Amino acid sequence: MELRFQSLWQDWHDDLIRFARYDLPKLLAILLVAFILIRLLSVITRKMVEFSRRTSLHPAVRAQQVSTIVGVVRSVGIFVIVVVALLQGLLAVGINVAPLLASAGIAGLAIGFGAQALVKDVINGFFILAENQFEIGDQIRAAGVQGMVEEITMRRTVLRDADGTVHIVPNGAIQIVSNMTRDWRQVTLHVAVDYSEDSDRVMKLLKEVAQEFYNDPEFRQYVVAEPEAPGIERVTGHEVDYLMLVKVRPERQYSVARELRRRIKACFEKNNIKAGAPGQVYVRSN
Repeated sequence: MELRFQSLWQDWHDDLIRFARYDLPKLLAILLVAFILIRLLSVITRKMVEFSRRTSLHPAVRAQQVSTIVGVVRSVGIFVIVVVALLQGLLAVGINVAPLLASAGIAGLAIGFGAQALVKDVINGFFILAENQFEIGDQIRAAGVQGMVEEITMRRTVLRDADGTVHIVPNGAIQIVSNMTRDWRQVTLHVAVDYSEDSDRVMKLLKEVAQEFYNDPEFRQYVVAEPEAPGIERVTGHEVDYLMLVKVRPERQYSVARELRRRIKACFEKNNIKAGAPGQVYVRSN
């Protein structure tokens, strides 16, 4: 009995010595590398948020979006690092991980089949945020509804339409996004003038109105580029349509169009220009 106990103790002692000499350094190295990678990932993601806050036109909104992406990337990255470190640690101590990997693969496949819609929402939401397709406060049309973006997450987008109705749209359902408040919008103004009026004179007056409007400090802040009066757009019956184009800031197209109509009307009345049918305004986003 005593010999058996001494033999068992000797085996344990040998195993402990072998573990301390060969396996323990491997485990410490694996833990050290995993710790360094996690710290490096945290530093990189934090720098990404700070960079987006400095360079974005809307720092708070963009920082929120980047923080959402960074949070997911950091969580996934830490999970992968921990799993790989765990597997390497098991291999280092001589444990066969093949059955564990097979079981994990089957479980992952089952979960994937059961959560296809959720996975699609998250992946689509990731690219929406990463590509900055729209931001909070933008007016967009997506998945058959239109409204102002109130919230963006990895899984869903919340829109509020003009009636105040809230639409919760899964990101996986968003295939095409029409952003109506990105960068600038263009006012396309068709000015109908009687056929008998001199075209050169009408063009001169329209350019004067455009220049006067552009130089007005009250409206200059709303205009992205100098207004253009390219010329005659079409001739129909007893009317000639002249075109005026103005690039304006988002949500300012209607006030700019109304002011231009007022100034054109006043200019035509002052110079005895016969107007044709009422003008029509078309708005196009960049």
